[in-house]
Amino acid sequence: MFLGSHTPRLDDKGRLTLPAKFRDELEGGLVITKGQERCLYVFPMAEFTRISESLRTAPVTAKALRDYSRIFFSSAADDVPDRQGRITIPGPLRAYAGLVRECVVNGANTRVEVWDATRWQTYLDSQEESFAELSEEVLPGVI
Repeated sequence: MFLGSHTPRLDDKGRLTLPAKFRDELEGGLVITKGQERCLYVFPMAEFTRISESLRTAPVTAKALRDYSRIFFSSAADDVPDRQGRITIPGPLRAYAGLVRECVVNGANTRVEVWDATRWQTYLDSQEESFAELSEEVLPGVI
């Protein structure tokens, strides 16, 4: 499980140092792909495989599934962190997420999200109030 928020910087070669507490779960390999709200999703290889299997068994007649799968898989890149815990984020993914230097890396349960720091702050500012005032369960019976 990935938890917390961290603020690493992207280096000039497009490498991002993963937070130390995330490295063990990602050291065997990972997949980076486009996420919603213009962030990047980083999945441990096992979780990406699980998601792939779920999407594989869904009906290909569903247009929304086809559209999502095309973007999700065509933008995906696999990587293995180096000894310093760095991963290389491909140029097209950096461009999609607007990553230049200052980043925010968030734990999001089974995945890691990578955001441009300014974009993350804008998102957070727009969502925190509604989160604080949420009066109904998002997932009934869970929280």
